Amino acid sequence: MTVLKTSMRNFLAHKGRMALSAVAVLLSVAFVCGTLVFTDTMGTTFDKLFAATSSDVTVSPKSAKSDEMPRNGVPESLPASVMEQVREADGVKSVEGAVSSMSVTVVDNKNKNMGSTTGAPTIAGNWTRNDLRSMDISSGRAPRGPTEMMVDADTAEKHGLKLGDELRTIAVTGDFKARIVGVTTFKVTNPGAAIVYFDTSTAQRELLGQSDRFTHITVAAENGFSDERVKENVARSLSGAYKIQTQQETTDENREGVGEFMNVMKYAMLGFAGIAFLVGIFLIINTFSMLVAQRTREIGLMRAIGSSRKQVNRSVLVEALLLGVIGSVLGVGAGVGLAVGLMKLMGLMGMELSTDDLTVAWTTPALGLLLGVVVTVLAAYLPARRAGKVSPMAALRDAGTPADAKAGWIRAVTGLVLTGAGGFTLYLAGTADKATAGSLWLGLGVVLSLIGFVVIGPVLASGMVRVLGAILLRAFGPVGRMAERNALRNPRRTGATGAALMIGLALVACLSVVGSSMVTSATDELDKSVGADFIVSGNAGAPLKPATVEAVRDDASNLVHISRVREVPADVTAPDGTKQEGQLLATDPTYVQDLRRETLSGALADAYGDDAMSVGEEFAEKTGVEVGDTLTVAFDGGRTARLRVAAVTSDDTALDQGAMYTGIETVERYLPADRMPMESSVLATAKDGQEKAAYASLKAAVAADPTVRVMDQTDYKEDLRDQIGQLLNMVYGLLALAIVVAILGVVNTLALSVVERTREIGLMRAIGLSRRQLRRMIRLESVVIAVFGALLGLGLGLGWGATAHRLLALEGMKVLDIPWPTLVWVFIGSGLVGLIAALVPAFRAGRMNVLNAIATD
Repeated sequence: MTVLKTSMRNFLAHKGRMALSAVAVLLSVAFVCGTLVFTDTMGTTFDKLFAATSSDVTVSPKSAKSDEMPRNGVPESLPASVMEQVREADGVKSVEGAVSSMSVTVVDNKNKNMGSTTGAPTIAGNWTRNDLRSMDISSGRAPRGPTEMMVDADTAEKHGLKLGDELRTIAVTGDFKARIVGVTTFKVTNPGAAIVYFDTSTAQRELLGQSDRFTHITVAAENGFSDERVKENVARSLSGAYKIQTQQETTDENREGVGEFMNVMKYAMLGFAGIAFLVGIFLIINTFSMLVAQRTREIGLMRAIGSSRKQVNRSVLVEALLLGVIGSVLGVGAGVGLAVGLMKLMGLMGMELSTDDLTVAWTTPALGLLLGVVVTVLAAYLPARRAGKVSPMAALRDAGTPADAKAGWIRAVTGLVLTGAGGFTLYLAGTADKATAGSLWLGLGVVLSLIGFVVIGPVLASGMVRVLGAILLRAFGPVGRMAERNALRNPRRTGATGAALMIGLALVACLSVVGSSMVTSATDELDKSVGADFIVSGNAGAPLKPATVEAVRDDASNLVHISRVREVPADVTAPDGTKQEGQLLATDPTYVQDLRRETLSGALADAYGDDAMSVGEEFAEKTGVEVGDTLTVAFDGGRTARLRVAAVTSDDTALDQGAMYTGIETVERYLPADRMPMESSVLATAKDGQEKAAYASLKAAVAADPTVRVMDQTDYKEDLRDQIGQLLNMVYGLLALAIVVAILGVVNTLALSVVERTREIGLMRAIGLSRRQLRRMIRLESVVIAVFGALLGLGLGLGWGATAHRLLALEGMKVLDIPWPTLVWVFIGSGLVGLIAALVPAFRAGRMNVLNAIATD
């Protein structure tokens, strides 16, 4: 009880000093809990949607996959006659044929896409009774003819649509127009998909190209019959030729596709939360180390009057426990608020998530509390152990006794060993022959070098602060020299504070180097390898519709040729029995002019002959395949072919690395027309001197479909920069959390340092130091600490980035590009961070009463 009382008294006495540490714990826990609540809420939203839209039993083609877009643009379908067989099964109450396609684009009379802007699909289908499970017709009526359609209310509101508006639907089978006669409203939350409905015959004809087929059949079970029992009865009626699923099985299958995306997002965000926790550890260690140092005499007195080492140790740990509990509880609440904020942000981007579905599982606050408390207590363990070692004689000494010199030597040796081990593993990563093996060494090298720099940080601080002082501080005269000495007064504290900032900046520098090298390598490869002038492709990698390809071929002018590119699923088996699952690139013969590939043996042009193909270098080496050998190629949905190897191409490229090429005509002999994939892209080459006219004609030819893009090489490079830039900006935004926590660490270190030097500050003020000079001294000290951390972080990040580039070079991205302007701005920003972090501590120091400060013991 005495320990608890002492801990409570000390905690309340220093509550202001604990506040920033509590904020660090709060932010880290909030990020973890917010991520979990947000992803759980998304899961609940999709689960409700899938459950509401699924019938009791669903019958669909055996090869149909709910999470994949059909490569030929036409959904898998089954004959309408199946309905009669299903209807005869015992326990079936009613049967309906349904049509659903995601291979559509819906535009208004201004050719503006009415779909989602978040990547959610546009879904077109027929209106059925099963849709009433999840939708209500809120205005108008259901469509009854080929010129009528319904849209969902969210899409109508987003795009300002109303009854009577005419929309054009672009499908693989052609374009058709219809007027809106009804608007439907979801009974559950719609995460952002655009939904349009037609009558059944129109949906069959326009979306499937046939009037006697459906994509799936919905079955309603009679009362008293379970879904599983009806499924068994239907299966007996259909003799196993189709995929038959209960409502739960359909929901689970749909959830799997969405779940993969949500898991990637969840674990990525939790990774950044972990980085914030790591940075927070330094803040907590610094806080308790300084508090213990400031209470050295107090602890010595406690030991003199009978307190044991264990009691002193426990007293500090109880303070950490209180800090962890308070910060974690507040963090859990802030996490729920963060999740709601993320939901609102997603709403602005087009993905609607209702707070009615807000899901806070009991594991979320439990995990947040556990992480926050455990991390805080563990971080406080070393300062607590140090407090337990304070002897009763310390009551006779001043506070803030210097650290043991022996510990400094141990730290230096340990840090050098860890840093050396990290550098060696980074060297092994950079000299690896395979990217997969090198990535393991890279990960180990990053961890070891980071820990090494953290351990050796106080040793580096002694030397680097002197150098920085000579460069940055000497111009400020005596004030600058005092700031330098203050930063050198406790190298361990300076090193730990700088290390917190180092972690975030090291990751920023590393990712900047990797991103810039990827863009530069890709653009360099584009210049060397791509001979085509233009690339025609769909948004987000969507395939091109036949009408688009036909328009490019027939309507575009001033072109020498075009090259169609199709990604054909196929399994390739070598003579030694090695099978490679994947795809062939089926192209026109002119592709060899549009993409210049180095050929190691044979001639790539010969791969476009009858029953011929090429293979990549790695596949050839692994299987011993040579030009003239015959491979067995099993086309997905088609026949098995025996194709002769006509060329082996180099894998020393970033474009089409490892690709196997064959001619479109070869694939057409083994793959039925209705199974042939659509073009993934079309390359076009302009006549000499006619590039501008050809560019304009291509844009005019594809103007009917707003989802199709025409890019010249400049556009393509810019698009590549934008894509990688957007990804990096998102990562930088997440890393900002760790940097904010590091800034709090600088603020906390300075604030506690000011308290520690209260008497000293009072004496300096008494002998003539002005308030302005005092504030400047503290700001300069802060800038030096921040710049020290920045130099460590940028240096470490450059090493990581250069090593990561060596692995990228194995994948064909050979150009190392260091974005010096970005790194310079980061360095300058670090100095500004130091200035900002010092504002409050400097202001408080300047307001101190001189006499009271001198009288402080």
